[in-house]
Amino acid sequence: MKRTGTSSRSLREVAQFLGGEVIGDEAVTLYHLRGIDEAGDGDLTFIANPRYKSKLEETEASAVLVSPDITTSTKNLLVVDDPYRALARVLTLFYPEERDPVAISQEAHIDESARIAEEVTIYPGVYVGKNARIERGVTLYPGVSVGNHVVIGEDSILHSNVTIYRRCRIGKKVILHAGVVVGSDGFGYANPGVENFKVPQVGIVQIDDDVEVGANATIDRGTLGKTWIKKGVKIDNMVQIAHNVVVGENSIIVAQVGISGSSKLGNRVIIGGQVGIVGHIEIGDNVMVAAQSGVHDNVEPNQIVSGTPHMPHNKWLRVQACIPRLPEMRKKLNSLIKRTEEIENKIKT
Repeated sequence: MKRTGTSSRSLREVAQFLGGEVIGDEAVTLYHLRGIDEAGDGDLTFIANPRYKSKLEETEASAVLVSPDITTSTKNLLVVDDPYRALARVLTLFYPEERDPVAISQEAHIDESARIAEEVTIYPGVYVGKNARIERGVTLYPGVSVGNHVVIGEDSILHSNVTIYRRCRIGKKVILHAGVVVGSDGFGYANPGVENFKVPQVGIVQIDDDVEVGANATIDRGTLGKTWIKKGVKIDNMVQIAHNVVVGENSIIVAQVGISGSSKLGNRVIIGGQVGIVGHIEIGDNVMVAAQSGVHDNVEPNQIVSGTPHMPHNKWLRVQACIPRLPEMRKKLNSLIKRTEEIENKIKT
């Protein structure tokens, strides 16, 4: 999908689209959306983080998306419940999606046994293997490789150089960004470090509807059964998900995370950047794991954990507060030990 150029909208029109309330001149014309520092005349900007409230009067924007706690300003305001969510919606108003032309390139290789639905776009250099099924509205960009018996659901988009190995299943409205690999062999070897005997990886990857996977992320097939990415999951760039991992619905996995084999993440789990998760553990629903943490054991639902090895976040904060003071604390401790020994010696004599 491509985004077209913007078209002008009055603040009144934008407010009607978002269901928000205007404070100021609702007739002002808006052409673009820009960040609060870059915005100028004719631009709409937003304040989603309280730390930027101080910039409200400084911005040159013609109108500002704000939360209900901001009610007065010399600027034109559009008050909405959630400015960041409203921004996501209004971007589709100013920058509507332009559908790629429905066409199948003669320079794509499509096996004669593959089933291709209507309204599919396939660019040059695409490979579609035996008995693959491509559903209605799918777009395959140049260099995409779809293995034998793969299924890709309606309206999914596979960007350039995505590779889907044999028998894997991709749901509806899935977005796979450039370089994603789905279904490569899990890292399974018997007698590791001695003979490294390869264990055949005969499972699949199943990606459910409305999943988005960032560039160069890799999701390994199951040794047996499946690696399963459930509905609504969003995965950032350069994430590694190992064999037979299950990621629960609407979870978020930030860049450079590594999840070892057979671990299970619950629903609505948020994993910060560069987190490492060992294999064969379970992380409960609504857990948040802070960036660069090392998760070595099960985590109960509704927890926030941090650190390596992981611990409750509040405890980790206390530990971190102590670290800069360790040299001073060590000096005091040694002094106390010395004084205690002197007192003990006096008592003995």
